[in-house]
Amino acid sequence: MEEEPARPAAPAAPTPPDAPQTAAAPEPPPVDEAAPVDEAAPDAAAGGSRRRGRTTLLIAAAAVLGLVAGTCTGVLVQAGREPTKLPPLSQAALARGEGAAPKPLPADQDRRVRTDGDLRELLLKKPRGAREIEWLDGVDGWMDLATYVGTFGSPSEQFSEYVHDDFRRAAVTRWKTGATRTVEIRLIQFHQEEVLSALEGSDTGRHWAGWGREDDTDRWPIPGTGDGEVFVHNRPESVDGSPPLYSAEAHAWRGDIEMEIWMADTERIGKDQIMDLARRQMERL
Repeated sequence: MEEEPARPAAPAAPTPPDAPQTAAAPEPPPVDEAAPVDEAAPDAAAGGSRRRGRTTLLIAAAAVLGLVAGTCTGVLVQAGREPTKLPPLSQAALARGEGAAPKPLPADQDRRVRTDGDLRELLLKKPRGAREIEWLDGVDGWMDLATYVGTFGSPSEQFSEYVHDDFRRAAVTRWKTGATRTVEIRLIQFHQEEVLSALEGSDTGRHWAGWGREDDTDRWPIPGTGDGEVFVHNRPESVDGSPPLYSAEAHAWRGDIEMEIWMADTERIGKDQIMDLARRQMERL
């Protein structure tokens, strides 16, 4: 007769015949029947989980109540204070000046009156013995914008630049002395509402006169003009197949007016000759 297998300490629950076999649950510890059962204790079979949202909710509610209480306290404290007086909206009456008002400057001292007048009157006069040049551009001493930018290498580009710079008008004079020497003086005036266009124009002219031909050019400052300069080019150049010519130029500005002086000759031009013209022209401005 085969030996019966050992039985567990407590009989296991009967297993349905069709259900798969599972491992036997461990035997629960003995329960003391005399001990009271705590129904509020968490269920051990449920994994012993504990809800933690209640503590966080209490802390948040306390913080909100603290903010509300602090705000209410501040309002009550401020309401109990006396209102701060505002400064008066009107200023104290100024004392009336005594004596006669200063007289306006005469036209020969008020630069604005001079420069708003006939710009051609500020140009140097043709020296005695000099001859006028028949191919003088402009009409009766004036140069319009199209004529002025036509003296540059890229007229269309310069036209846009001078429109942007608030070009106002330009006056010009030219003369010829001796057999070959020519002189041209231009005064270019700007509205100058937003940009110091006269200063920028003078800087551009000095740039091309000095740095554009740095190897063969001498330069000197014009006294009393700040950054005005004269330039003497020591190498002759030919333009459009014409005979080679020496040249000199001067660039300066004052207020809303830019000054340009150009000299050309078959012989080299001296420093004193271009400097004298530049100095006298700037004195008239």
